Amino acid sequence: MSEWAVEIDNLVRSFGAFVAVDHVSLKVPKGEIFGFLGPNGAGKSTTIRVLCGLLSPTSGRALVNGYDVASDPEAVKRSIGYMSQKFSLYDDLTVEENIDFFTGMYGVPKERRQERKDYVLGMANLMERRDSPAGTLSGGWKQRLALGCAILHDPPVVFLDEPTSGVDPIARATFWDLIGELSRTGHTVFVTTHYMDEAEYCHRLALMYGGKVIALGAPGELKRDLTEHNLLRLETAAALDTMRAIEREEGILEVAVFGSGLHVVVDNADAAMGRIRKSLAAQGIEIRRLEQIQPSLEDVFVALIEAEERKAA
Repeated sequence: MSEWAVEIDNLVRSFGAFVAVDHVSLKVPKGEIFGFLGPNGAGKSTTIRVLCGLLSPTSGRALVNGYDVASDPEAVKRSIGYMSQKFSLYDDLTVEENIDFFTGMYGVPKERRQERKDYVLGMANLMERRDSPAGTLSGGWKQRLALGCAILHDPPVVFLDEPTSGVDPIARATFWDLIGELSRTGHTVFVTTHYMDEAEYCHRLALMYGGKVIALGAPGELKRDLTEHNLLRLETAAALDTMRAIEREEGILEVAVFGSGLHVVVDNADAAMGRIRKSLAAQGIEIRRLEQIQPSLEDVFVALIEAEERKAA
């Protein structure tokens, strides 16, 4: 029995001349919360469609729960749960009727259906809403119901594709509590998200760009990689003029707009701050804030993608 829930080896998926997934290799152990990050068009959704048995690989190999996605896609589909940001619920049916429908769709044995229904209602805290039409639920409650329906057949691997998009922060936090509980009970959760705070909840992350995995590791590891350099927070009244003034200075490695200011990656913090002050004074640009800070995952994300874009250029 393999220790891996998902195994990908040199996976390629092309659409004509366009390569959407470009020789991706990674392994996800059982029970892990694995995050998939990347900008639109990076190849995340295409990779997930291959892993769910919805698309065949152009080349390479992918196994999910030990099943080959190319030769046995139906076995893959039966052994996974899948939830997208659209939730795939029937608004005219009640909470309980949606659950009953999906127990049939997923082929839950009749003798287990009541047990699984009770589990989902309890897990999602929907017992008091079991008679409410799904269409009347708020986004957060719909989200819980959709997750419950996706795991009715108790799949060992659950794919969640942007599951918290458009949901308020409190509902997102509650949802991640449910994801954590799934992981603790031995389920593997493969999740895509564009919220950097959510990425911190993942045991490991893969960052995709241009169809390739350009970084792979635990959130703390990825941030430590960036601390080989130093990160400065710089705020002025003219961010773009400031960027142009300092980006060619010696020792300035990266400059990126970040909120209302700039994040500047430098090789030596004290020397770089001196050069920045001198350069901006010469341009008549007043500094409102300049200090060294600890990098966030978003800083890692921006720095890695900018490095890839420079390579491409």
